[in-house]
Amino acid sequence: MRRAVDTYDMIKSGDKIAVGVSGGKDSLTLLYGLARLRMFYSEEFYITAITIDGGFGGPDGFDLTGVKNLCAGLRVDYHIIPVGIKQIVFDIRKEKNPCSLCSKLMHGALNKAAKNSGCNKIALAHHLDDSAETFIMNLIYESRIGSFSPVTYLDRTDLTLIRPLIYAPEKEIKSFAKNYNLPVAASPCPMDKKTKREDAKILLGELSRKYKNFKYNIFSAIEKAEIDGYITPEKIKREIKENRER
Repeated sequence: MRRAVDTYDMIKSGDKIAVGVSGGKDSLTLLYGLARLRMFYSEEFYITAITIDGGFGGPDGFDLTGVKNLCAGLRVDYHIIPVGIKQIVFDIRKEKNPCSLCSKLMHGALNKAAKNSGCNKIALAHHLDDSAETFIMNLIYESRIGSFSPVTYLDRTDLTLIRPLIYAPEKEIKSFAKNYNLPVAASPCPMDKKTKREDAKILLGELSRKYKNFKYNIFSAIEKAEIDGYITPEKIKREIKENRER
């Protein structure tokens, strides 16, 4: 995570960063990592954790007690924002393919909550496997080469999205969450494990078992082609050397 933050200049002094927390292993690992990083990082920054409760857990919501306790222990402010996304997507619109609309509504609610909290950046927990999966999904479903960007500026909201876990494979995140006993909350979404991304995850897993380093090669190809803002470590070193020589 430190490598990603430094490589892409994700954090500057005075930044106020909203960490999007779903309650899953990825977002909790990101939250824990950023909370520890701020203790010794050269740039002073502030973080707050935000969960968008889309109403999928029913009238009682889903249990976030463990997340609340984790935030208290890390000395991180925590906000749970209730939004009637489930009602809009499933009850009113009755979407046959709900994931796209749900994602837009969730991100819109997160952006609004981040602005209301005085934040200028949002940290999302996408990791190396997610980058490769997104590449596969774009290729299969949209006939294009692309993935999400390490850093994205949203001009409409004046917010910057950062993804500090892009160098972390999912297996390492699973191990971290287990070793640190992070309070992972089960996803209440009725589409969990039934999405196009899940299909891409399964395909990536199968190909990775058949071809050694397959997902790492995809990620490396994204870097080498400088797709969507990615850059190779070698080029970064060259640029640093050139700047010093100047």
